[in-house]
Amino acid sequence: MNTSPSQPGVDRPGGPPVRIGALVPLTRPGWVEAGRHLLAGLELGVREVNHAGGIAGRPLELVVRDTAADARRAAAAVDELARLGVAALAGEYHSVVARAVAARADALGLPFLCSSAVLDALTEQPTEWVARLAPAQSRGWRIYADFLLGAGHTRIAVAVEPSVYWASGVRILRDHLAPRGGTVVELDMSALAPTGVCDALADNRATALLLLVGHPEPAVSIVTSVRSDQRLADLMIGAPAGQPEFAEWATLLGADGAAIPFLRYLPERLTPLGARVGKALRERLAEAPSFVAFEGYDTVAVLADVLRSHGADQARTAEWPRVAVEGTRGQIRFSRTPGISVWQWVWAPIQVVDRDPAAPDRFRVLHSG
Repeated sequence: MNTSPSQPGVDRPGGPPVRIGALVPLTRPGWVEAGRHLLAGLELGVREVNHAGGIAGRPLELVVRDTAADARRAAAAVDELARLGVAALAGEYHSVVARAVAARADALGLPFLCSSAVLDALTEQPTEWVARLAPAQSRGWRIYADFLLGAGHTRIAVAVEPSVYWASGVRILRDHLAPRGGTVVELDMSALAPTGVCDALADNRATALLLLVGHPEPAVSIVTSVRSDQRLADLMIGAPAGQPEFAEWATLLGADGAAIPFLRYLPERLTPLGARVGKALRERLAEAPSFVAFEGYDTVAVLADVLRSHGADQARTAEWPRVAVEGTRGQIRFSRTPGISVWQWVWAPIQVVDRDPAAPDRFRVLHSG
């Protein structure tokens, strides 16, 4: 699905538009709900830039392409957007897809601000063309591992599907937990059914199961099976990748989907800007905005700042280290981080939260990093 350029505002500045290519998962097998929230944040950001006069008097415009969680489709979209003359690329949620986008953007010399994907190695080699707002997986998942240890969990099982992203997560967890007395047992979901997961958990005497699998399936089926198995009544289920963040999780699982800790990238308190944007996002989405929606808004805020400082035709990679933008979740600055190949917002806020069993629409903050 290719969408036409978005119409984010009514009071548009004049002149030819400055275009940003927006890459988001809008159809299955992509995580559609995440894509919808990401796009809502991007569109709200563009609307507010245009209401404030645009980019040097020219309107900012999104040219949206659906990646559908397909890396080859996303790479082809980058080529198309480059031919259309976009000033920069923005977005993407799925790490494997974002890696394909980053590689192609780097090869073309086209700036890409990745909104939501966390895989450390977005590019094979360090690049000047790519920056990222979401915290690197290694930072977030180490914080999650610390939460597990603090809660008394040292024997961890992971239900894992084949993927570069999931394999990276297992490695981060194992490397962080092993020196602290923790063990990680892998359950290969290419060989196990959800009921088989329950038998393996009982045999391994794990105290926590982490869902390193796709959403809604097989994640929902695994949760349902584990919750109904009396042998596993005391087992904690966790989802560091954030599957319970979105309303669909609660709709599909109800009470079974509560008390499953996951990572989200919000501070204890939003900035005043964040509070205002959160209200506008809630109206746009007709539901509470996820952290992904805030990432979308902040992406546009950063790109608008870069385009204003350099000129309206194309963002310059040299601008990443000069960025100092007040975002919805704090001041955004980019720097080089050991082991990370792109320009990184290092201090993006990280929380471990779950849905309150007494009120699944309410989130409880369990740990912050």
